[in-house]
Amino acid sequence: MAAAVDMQSTGHRHLLDTIDKLRAQGISRHVDLPQIVVTGDQSAGKSSVFLCTRFATQLSVRRSPSVGLKASIIQGPNRSQPQKEKLQQFCPYLKNDNLDLTCLVELAEEEMGITPEFRAFSEDILRIEISGPQQPHLTMVDLPGLFQAGNSTQSDKDSEIVAEMVFSYMRRPRSIILAVVSAKSDFTLQQVTRPARQFDPQGDRTLGLITKPDTLDGGSDSEASMAQNKASPHDRDRAEAEFFSKGVWAMSNPSTVGVVAMRSRLSNVLKNQIVAQLPNLLLDVEGKIVQSKTKLKKPGTPLVSIAHKRHYLLLISQQFSQLMEAAVGGLYNDSFFGSARTEEGSRRRLRAIVQMLLTNSKDIMHEKGCSRVTVEDEEKKDDRPLKDREILRSQYIEEVGDFINKNRSIELHETFNPLIVGEPYPEQCRPWAVISKILATELLAAVHSISHAMVHHVAMEETADKLDPLIYPSIHKLGVELEESFECLIRPHQELHPITYSHALTENVHKAQTERREGRANAQIENECGPPVPVIRPSRQEIRISRGALKSVLTADVDADMMCYGSALAVDSWRLITM
Repeated sequence: MAAAVDMQSTGHRHLLDTIDKLRAQGISRHVDLPQIVVTGDQSAGKSSVFLCTRFATQLSVRRSPSVGLKASIIQGPNRSQPQKEKLQQFCPYLKNDNLDLTCLVELAEEEMGITPEFRAFSEDILRIEISGPQQPHLTMVDLPGLFQAGNSTQSDKDSEIVAEMVFSYMRRPRSIILAVVSAKSDFTLQQVTRPARQFDPQGDRTLGLITKPDTLDGGSDSEASMAQNKASPHDRDRAEAEFFSKGVWAMSNPSTVGVVAMRSRLSNVLKNQIVAQLPNLLLDVEGKIVQSKTKLKKPGTPLVSIAHKRHYLLLISQQFSQLMEAAVGGLYNDSFFGSARTEEGSRRRLRAIVQMLLTNSKDIMHEKGCSRVTVEDEEKKDDRPLKDREILRSQYIEEVGDFINKNRSIELHETFNPLIVGEPYPEQCRPWAVISKILATELLAAVHSISHAMVHHVAMEETADKLDPLIYPSIHKLGVELEESFECLIRPHQELHPITYSHALTENVHKAQTERREGRANAQIENECGPPVPVIRPSRQEIRISRGALKSVLTADVDADMMCYGSALAVDSWRLITM
């Protein structure tokens, strides 16, 4: 076992010693530290790398004057208190000169209550600590194999538990992913490859390990023995060296095949990862130190009296008000706002968020602000079905004509009552209420988020937790006032007759009618004279047309049906007045 974990040369140990000192101080609770994570699908051969397939196993190797082996169980988050107390008592006797992993895993499974009938997987973690004067400082985590479909011993819920456990380790930017894949199945079909690419797109911290390259006969004794990890490490290394010295494997690079090469490869990958991550790791540690010092300075003098407490509350309320004014005004000079390049800094820029939400709402209003959207008949040349809100203009004109007949008043025959313009208008504006409601909800969520961050920035954690419930009612009141303001803006468009003194409406109606006439005229000219022929100077293109055809083109827009004309005019007015 000592040979299996001795993965670093003397030149690497100084770096690992530095990481281990940070870990000894409890920094790993706040900052991710380098470690090796063994992942793979079920039956991918992960047991030949480690052993465990039912729960996570954390191997912690530490340098110590004396040799020692210790095993314990870290309780999962969903364990009850009696179960936690029972698991805390797990402390099996282990021989310092020989670690029987198979026996230890079986004992841990029994202690965790893992049986085929009851539980297939556990969120508990088996922790194995190895210490000795020649041991390096290293942490390896072996995880259960990934799988999709449930069966008689593994449910769909077990699959979700395993996936979340594995992904929580793989997504840590300083974890080295040792992805185990089997040569017996297609590489792209194995589940571990997708999250490996997702969490490490460039492959900078992923090492692939291909298992089962041998061509053993199915069901042979040697295959069963290797699958159950029954061979001793010495026998496995000898058999492996003999296998890779024959056939096509003899032409492979010796540094890429075999357990011995894997140990050296892991050593180099871990070293490179530490060197690459060390600058950012130092920045993270320094940042956490600054945050801790800031928290320690927040209370100022001891809050031993009512006067001291009132002074403290007054101080943080002033700081909160100043930060909120800066956020509303778009002044992001305070350290609270951080960098706009980070996700956290972007979420704290309230004015920028409001501007973005208003811009998005404007686009949504233009796209989905009308209940009915007219589609020109000429544009509907394909077989594409109309969308829910779309209606052909000709069909809409027929509906409007029927509506005009049912609402006739003292207007002249075959014209329309101008008062009917106000009746379909509220229906056209109906989506406005929903759009404004969504906008108000998003604005309120942004205010909630930044207020929470501000309170926890200016106050101690215990004080901030107590202030949050006091601030939320005020924000809720602002949200009610915001919704009332939106309702006041929308109500006139839903209850009153629309009127405008802008020339834009008349101009837009005439423009729409002119474009429609030009389109019909061009279509009729093309029908009479054929499609235009490309020429060098289009302005001097000549066509030949008969007198009768020309007269037909010029008078094509004259509509003897005044009711149809009035309906078309009403449709244009309704469409443009809501734009």
